[in-house]
Amino acid sequence: MAKEEGGNTHATRTVIELRKKILSGELPGGTRLLEVPLAEELEISRTPLRDAMSRLAEEGLLERGRSGGFVVRRFTIADVIDAIELRGVLEGTAARLAAERGVRASALASLQDIVNRLDACVGQWPNEVDFEGYAALNARFHKALAELPGSDVLAREIERASRLPFASPSAFVPDRADNAAFSRSLHVGQSEHRAIVAAIAAREGSRAEAIAREHARATRQNLEHALGGDASLFYRVPSLALVVN
Repeated sequence: MAKEEGGNTHATRTVIELRKKILSGELPGGTRLLEVPLAEELEISRTPLRDAMSRLAEEGLLERGRSGGFVVRRFTIADVIDAIELRGVLEGTAARLAAERGVRASALASLQDIVNRLDACVGQWPNEVDFEGYAALNARFHKALAELPGSDVLAREIERASRLPFASPSAFVPDRADNAAFSRSLHVGQSEHRAIVAAIAAREGSRAEAIAREHARATRQNLEHALGGDASLFYRVPSLALVVN
């Protein structure tokens, strides 16, 4: 049993390492993963490596090659947009169910606390924006929102959709205040965070759902901006190399 647990641990660590290599652009789309050299590089046996690659195939980052093995997926712009839309639908459903079912006061207070801390990160646009702090708290907000209705199924599906390239809530949060459009989008997104919490607290399910779905579209707008002419973003967001026209 201990041996099995150890294998699972190795596979989990390998999933994290491979995911990082793919999303950083180190393993670009179309790359065929060769088990022997990759196992040697990661210092892991081939069995947990295969397990890790199977998990990443389930996430959608890898696909099985025609002659066996795995290949890093390429994503079309349409694929990315669909993934973002799917996350928006799922998070909208989570917001609506939370409003309709009602949530514990402590859970709502915790979500509101995250929003308050995000306010401090945003500061006064376009200056004084803590992008690193915003990205971390933004991820916490969306995770908490997914868990708010108390549905393990829904939370799991939101997590799965968010793992796809560029579909996560913080996929295009910039790392510095040299892009006015991105900085402005953080302030718009923060106002939507506040509106989502207010709608859930007021038990306004339809409104909470609509705002949450609209909120997800900010990621799509940032993607379109990134692909629309700011070449520097391809160096700051390496995983854009996975997207093909």
